[in-house]
Amino acid sequence: MNRYPIWKYFLILAVVAFGLIYAAPNLYKPDPAVQISGQSSALVMDERVLTQARKALDEEGIEHFGGEVGDKAILIRLESIDQQLPAKRAIQQALGHSDYVVALNLASTTPQWLSDIGASPMKLGLDLAGGVHFLMEVDTNTIVKTNMEGYAQDVKTKLRAAKARYRSVDLVDDREIVARFRSGELRNLALSTMRKEFPQLQLRESGSGESLEIRATLSEQEIKQLEDYAVSQNLTTLRNRVNELGVAEPIVQRQGRNRIVVELPGVQDTAEAKRIIGKTANLEYRMEASPDELVTNKEYFEYRGERQQQMYGGAWLERKIIIKGDSVTNARVGYDESGLPQVNITLDSRGGELMHRATWKNVGRRMGTLFIETRFTPQTKIDAEGNEIIEQIRTEDRKIISLATVQSALGKQFRVTGLDSPAEAQELALLLRAGALAAPMYFVEERVIGPSLGADNIKVGVQSVQIGLLAVIICMLISYRVFGLAANLALAINLILLVAVMSILGATLTLPGIAGIVLTVGMAVDANVLIFSRIREELRNGMPPQSAISAGFDNAYSTIVDANITTLIVAVILYAIGSGPVQGFAVTLSIGILTSMFSAIMGTRAIINLFYGGRRVQKLWI
Repeated sequence: MNRYPIWKYFLILAVVAFGLIYAAPNLYKPDPAVQISGQSSALVMDERVLTQARKALDEEGIEHFGGEVGDKAILIRLESIDQQLPAKRAIQQALGHSDYVVALNLASTTPQWLSDIGASPMKLGLDLAGGVHFLMEVDTNTIVKTNMEGYAQDVKTKLRAAKARYRSVDLVDDREIVARFRSGELRNLALSTMRKEFPQLQLRESGSGESLEIRATLSEQEIKQLEDYAVSQNLTTLRNRVNELGVAEPIVQRQGRNRIVVELPGVQDTAEAKRIIGKTANLEYRMEASPDELVTNKEYFEYRGERQQQMYGGAWLERKIIIKGDSVTNARVGYDESGLPQVNITLDSRGGELMHRATWKNVGRRMGTLFIETRFTPQTKIDAEGNEIIEQIRTEDRKIISLATVQSALGKQFRVTGLDSPAEAQELALLLRAGALAAPMYFVEERVIGPSLGADNIKVGVQSVQIGLLAVIICMLISYRVFGLAANLALAINLILLVAVMSILGATLTLPGIAGIVLTVGMAVDANVLIFSRIREELRNGMPPQSAISAGFDNAYSTIVDANITTLIVAVILYAIGSGPVQGFAVTLSIGILTSMFSAIMGTRAIINLFYGGRRVQKLWI
């Protein structure tokens, strides 16, 4: 009686060994580090960049070690977390190039053999081990300019349709459309047409003689609506991009009129996060301009790839845009017939209609895919009072990534080729899939919240777990003696499994999560208390010791399962309707309930069976 088959003991040992291995990475504290990566995935890091960075750190007297060069990034470990910001500034000044992203990082010290089997430490929330905090500002002027450029093209189209011949239609200062006419009759016809077709524009007359003008601007209300749309669209896009990064419990919220706060708890690769979140990548499709096309109706663009630049240089494309990246509903990486990377794109219904209409009329002509990147480079300037100010200088890079002949009318699905590498194709697909930014953004503030900020929280949290664990251990030993020792061993197993499961799932541990662990410590022995109390009751009723042990475990099983399932239901509800700290507590509690059921029922009984099973027992120490 009270003996497990050998396979069950091996199963329990295997689960415990599994828990020990996957909980072990949490014993290795990460090193503070600085990471250098490229703005584009196609930019390869090399020893030359590492040498420049090391030299800059040596000149500033910043202690460092372990420079690691990868295909996408360079990682330099530092002796102290306080040296991260000075190290970042020194490297930025040394490189002095907008192609590089220098970000703070926490470099893993997990042994390679653990990493090879997928073992990694738990992610810690901002309130414990920090994470990354970005404050971003939306360049709302860009969306106003883009809309006014669209209105300028539409005004030309409508005036030509109404036969209101104009001398010129220009966009002035990015916010005002000026249309010029030779006569008052033409201007009056244009004025009535524009009032009918563009009620959102504010119109006023000016000029005299043969230079009569209509000036069109947007109202303040319209501008505010455009700005609100840009910020709202960027919020949605940022949330999608963060989800693509797989960040647990992120915070993406609006601050003020045109700023967005992004907090990514537990993120180590801040350079990758910064590059993906802050990057403005978009596509435009335009037809190739014919040689006799007026210069005012076409633009010249260079090819993006070095090989294509050397072979072809560039090409003239029409100014008229067929569709933009905001029409994309899905984008996936694939490979063409030659094994080169491509992005398979699916458009929304309107985008598919516009693409079909444009290509149906232009079979045999070439269509260009224009890749657009907007960057903001910080530049230090001196103001009138002699103070240093940082001004964000905006640069826009527009280059052709493919120029292909239209063989037949295209629809909602087609592909983008001409990419430099699979990594670049993956990045473009991610950005298009997450959604296009309505307006470019730049980083106003970047802050990595390191362990020093959450040191007190970590200390108090660990102390609370230790005190709670010690109190439970003493109470169980005094109350149940040998059985209490078995319960304490099972409790230790439960904590190991809890940490291991959270590490495997990538769950983020927060301060409320630690509260969930403390609660789990108390709840984990509840099952053992029920079992041991039942054993005592059976002994008082005169049942033999071995039978009392068996009856105690068997009869208490249904009660334990019912109690834990009801608690688990509450934890799931908390996670579903809660956010942030509440979810952190619910995750820890849910995992703790599941691991405690295994350790308290199977684990404790295995230990008791090893001690008492198969023996003639006259008295139980309980």
